Amino acid sequence: MPAWGCAFALLAFPVAPASEFVPVVSRSIQQFKPGSPQTRYGSLEFIGGIQYSSSDSRVGGVSAIRFRPNGRDFVAVLDTGDWMTGSIVRDADGRISDLSQLSVVAMRAQEQNPSKFDVDAEGLAVREGELLVGFERRHRIDAYPDPGFETAQPRSVDMVIPRRELRANGGIETLATAPADSALKGAVVVVAERSIDEDGNLFAAVLDGPLKGIFKVVRNEPWAVTDGAFLEGGDLLLLERRFSYTGGVGMRIRRIEAGVIRPGALIDGEVLIEADMGAEIDNMEGLDVVRGPDGVPRIIVVSDDNRSFLQRNLMLEFRLTE
Repeated sequence: MPAWGCAFALLAFPVAPASEFVPVVSRSIQQFKPGSPQTRYGSLEFIGGIQYSSSDSRVGGVSAIRFRPNGRDFVAVLDTGDWMTGSIVRDADGRISDLSQLSVVAMRAQEQNPSKFDVDAEGLAVREGELLVGFERRHRIDAYPDPGFETAQPRSVDMVIPRRELRANGGIETLATAPADSALKGAVVVVAERSIDEDGNLFAAVLDGPLKGIFKVVRNEPWAVTDGAFLEGGDLLLLERRFSYTGGVGMRIRRIEAGVIRPGALIDGEVLIEADMGAEIDNMEGLDVVRGPDGVPRIIVVSDDNRSFLQRNLMLEFRLTE
């Protein structure tokens, strides 16, 4: 959660009684820039999206999202230390139109009665038999069994990056699993949000596999990395956000070429899309890649509303055109 969201924390709605599935109301977003017929933005084509809300205030604060292989069901982590699971619903034209079977469950922690400081979940990666969750403030990566993550105790995973290098509210924000047939051989890659070295580059690491080790990502002020996901060919997409009280929020996505990630490397990539408050964006924190019905990758990004009525929960979908 960015610092600017904290000011709105007291404006959240009261918690509704818990139920197996929480209610959700969705509104369709058909234009990325309101009033404009434009669909092509950089290397991406806007497909559509939704703004969603719920009377249950546990819905919100989405930090990362991962879709199951069917491209419909998802698991998300919230910065309050909760799991959110559900499915997307598509209309007759194949656009995301709603969410169904939405459920919110508190994560099990290694401590009893954890505080907000202990459960600030910011990143999520899926690998065979496990879900890996990155936490900031009390920096760590925990692994939960999959299936069974809702009720299981986690185990600790080596972060590779020394804790002393991670900033209090700018630690590991991105966890992404590389394709098994890539140079990274299915390894999990992590990237920090705002933790930088003496040259101003972001700390990042490969957690396992033959290329395990620390590398760096070029940081372009004022952008901060909030999530990432790999394309099937091995390229890494990084979602970034910026915020200022004068300029508002911004979003962009960078594409890192396959094969450049290795210990000791300093990596950068082309910007596929950049948007400001003239577009339907908010505090964009989560990104994943799914295969579209035409076989072309679809990029889905989600926002964190900080549980404030001044912000919105968004889920937007783009087609990669190049």
